[in-house]
Amino acid sequence: MEPQNYLGIYLNKAKATVVCTGPQGGNLLGCFSVSVEGQAEQNQQALAALIAQGCTERGFEFSEVAVALDCAMFMQHRVHSDFNDPKQIAATVRFDTEEALATDVTSVAIAFQITSSDQTGSDLTVFTAQQTLLSDVLSSLQSYNIDPVTIEPDVSCLSRFINRNVSPTQSQQTRTLFAMLSRNRGYFINYSRPQAAPTVRTFLVGPTQNREELLSRELLLTTALTKTGESINHLKIFDSADSVNRHQLGEKLGIETDDVDLLGSGLQAPADCADPVEFAVTCGAAIAHSDKTQTVNFRDDFMPYQGRKLRMQKALKFASISVTILLVAIGLYFQTQLLKMNKSRSRLRDKLELDYLAVMLDERKLPARSSEAVRKLGSVLRRIENERKGLITDQEAISAKLAMVLEAFNKCASKTKLNIDSISITTRNISIAGDTSGRKNTLEFFDTVRNSGLEISKESFNAKGGRDSFTITVEPAK
Repeated sequence: MEPQNYLGIYLNKAKATVVCTGPQGGNLLGCFSVSVEGQAEQNQQALAALIAQGCTERGFEFSEVAVALDCAMFMQHRVHSDFNDPKQIAATVRFDTEEALATDVTSVAIAFQITSSDQTGSDLTVFTAQQTLLSDVLSSLQSYNIDPVTIEPDVSCLSRFINRNVSPTQSQQTRTLFAMLSRNRGYFINYSRPQAAPTVRTFLVGPTQNREELLSRELLLTTALTKTGESINHLKIFDSADSVNRHQLGEKLGIETDDVDLLGSGLQAPADCADPVEFAVTCGAAIAHSDKTQTVNFRDDFMPYQGRKLRMQKALKFASISVTILLVAIGLYFQTQLLKMNKSRSRLRDKLELDYLAVMLDERKLPARSSEAVRKLGSVLRRIENERKGLITDQEAISAKLAMVLEAFNKCASKTKLNIDSISITTRNISIAGDTSGRKNTLEFFDTVRNSGLEISKESFNAKGGRDSFTITVEPAK
């Protein structure tokens, strides 16, 4: 199982910064930067190859990936929505953006952040990126088994990092604006409204520009676009080049200005990540998985992330195969036990059949049901026990019945011209088949049988060939 580490990637067209953090973004496991500048191939595929190679060389193991997209790869807009519910805004933001920009947005991916809401609706910060660019980024990373859960604007990731590590808590009197300058990018993050999403803005910084003048000009423009109704009275600056005179800028702007400890949480940018702002952006992307803040994710609109679903399907497939194998193994085990039991049962039945036929001389085979065989053997056993005790046995009762029948025969045999064809004797009764010279003689024979102490339970007649045939069943009179 992969460890719960997170990989953050700050990506632009020619360079990438990568960090790997532990669970909940609590500790930094490693950081490095790669670039394709000066190489034969300067594209996202080559950059993704360097990222994968760097992760392999450093032994990074991670479960989730997040990408911060450089501000040169997206555009930022202010858009108004008539709704306050995030689901309704998400369903209509594409139409609102198209109306605000007066251009076709079918080929761009859209991500948004709600900056304010009132009775008239919501003000949104909308970010747009070309779908072809995002597709290139995703396909390049996925070809090296790196599938980002989120792709966010870099300023959104930087805002998350500052909110977690610098603690920009505002009072009722203090309205703070954070100004972050990397080597070639600038970011404004406005925390003028407590418990609300910050207003953000990005701009490019040229290598030869006067950073102090640029910051002063962009600050005035940002203040005009904020629309909070409250002026900013506190400016916190971090400059990677350390070329901005804070006090001079503060006097020029007329607001309190001081430095900000960007890595105040104790994090230190490794040597491989020379620019602290780029490092902070990358860390902000990595902690998106552990923070409960809402992400501004381009993948919600374009090529939604399927990694968890695929892993779940893979886990379910593995589980179903495992359960199937287990059930087959259990079935084979019980089938084997059943075969052994049936084999033992067959041996016992063969042995029982030999003993049964030796005792039951009048039967040719063992009954199909063992319980029937046991019942018959029990009957024989009880008869044997009765004989040993000297009690009247079934054979004695049969002999007595037979004697009574023979006595009846002797009394009327000559008079009725009686012929006996068959006599069938059981423990309960005697069946007699025969004939006489006429029906009258037959009835006289019946009377003689009854007078001998027997009872006729069944009788039938049939005149045939000058003789009167009969069949009777007799038993001792009750």
